[in-house]
Amino acid sequence: MNALLDKAISAIQKLPEAEQEAIAREVLERIEADARWDVLFADPRSKGVLKRLAGEAQEDIERGDILDLDPADRRAS
Repeated sequence: MNALLDKAISAIQKLPEAEQEAIAREVLERIEADARWDVLFADPRSKGVLKRLAGEAQEDIERGDILDLDPADRRAS
């Protein structure tokens, strides 16, 4: 176990049991979600879908049909 994870677990162990369980559930859900994404991206069909979505996004950008949500970008323009 790396040092940061060890430190996090030590801090979690000091919390009430209900909070420990909530954090544990969140971590496990994140690990499971990441595993599902890995499976989806490993599927050869995903390449075509992602390419199509990227093309649609690029078309939106070229048409100006986007909303810039980055405050730093809005200040620069």
